[in-house]
Amino acid sequence: MKLRVASLNEMFDAPFDSIVDVRSPAEFAEDHVPGAISLPVLSSDERARVGTIYTQESPFKARKVGAALVARNAASHIEGALSDRDGSWRPLVYCWRGGQRSGSFASILSQIGWRAGTLEGGYRSYRRLVVEMLRDSPLPHRLLLLDGNTGTAKTEILGRLAVRGVQTLDLEGLAAHRGSLLGAVGGPQPSQKAFESSLAKAIAGFDPGRPVVAEAESSRVGDLQLPASLWHAMRTAKRIRLIAPIDARTRYLSQAYSDLTGDRAVLQGKLVKFAKFHGHAQVKAWQEMAGNGEFETLAGELMQRHYDVRYEKSRACREAVQYGKIELDDLTEGDLDQAADRVAAMVSRYESLTSM
Repeated sequence: MKLRVASLNEMFDAPFDSIVDVRSPAEFAEDHVPGAISLPVLSSDERARVGTIYTQESPFKARKVGAALVARNAASHIEGALSDRDGSWRPLVYCWRGGQRSGSFASILSQIGWRAGTLEGGYRSYRRLVVEMLRDSPLPHRLLLLDGNTGTAKTEILGRLAVRGVQTLDLEGLAAHRGSLLGAVGGPQPSQKAFESSLAKAIAGFDPGRPVVAEAESSRVGDLQLPASLWHAMRTAKRIRLIAPIDARTRYLSQAYSDLTGDRAVLQGKLVKFAKFHGHAQVKAWQEMAGNGEFETLAGELMQRHYDVRYEKSRACREAVQYGKIELDDLTEGDLDQAADRVAAMVSRYESLTSM
């Protein structure tokens, strides 16, 4: 059977046990339906080979060679990754256009007895729905933004809100980046398309009748651009401001960035990015602080001389509407729990007011 969907929710809610991506590993790595498993029926090299035969020799020969490769790879998947699936397994299979690759693999699976379906239009139809949601149509959700200078534990409070049942959108988590010059988290960021897929999956799971809380961000998180519909919703959203004294923020930030402070040489290298804003002499002084392990002093310098100044300029340009304000004396575990309780109460009040 072919599954024809008009929205992402229809696809995510369809009665299938697994979503199977049979495109090449390179295609899958760039982007795929969230939660899909990769079972390529043609490798990247095999796909290129078949395409060359198609254009330079003949379509018939290309189809014959492709069929042999698909059958061979399908057998490998059935004996390997799918060997533990019982007779009730129901997969949804897709390729680039919903054509030969997904159709061939689904046909083989159906012959075994599995109720395999294919996604009409393949990945291209899925991608169109993502673009429609995030770029072409206004989001139906009411956003509230957690605002606050660097070191006010916005990300950590956001996580505590999720535990308390508040709908939250962790943009930095999805982008694998803290949203600052020192913000890279572990490995590389996802591709723009993969980032948008993760966003679309998260947003599709929200109840549009309830508010969604996210961090206040710029239009980019690292190298990734926030899609137009989301960015517009964020620009017009009300904000809950978090305020904490500089000494509490320096203590918190030196601990929160322990992945950087644990490798002084890496931290010193990342500080070079500040040279275009503050000059090489200032950066050298900061590098010496990092080399000497003076992390709290360094955090305080960076916040007061760089981050705080830019946050205030950005707020002045946006003329953001403040919905509430929470002042924290410190940023200990207990303080963060209390802050999360207070923010959750504000979100609840906002929900009551806007649903009337």
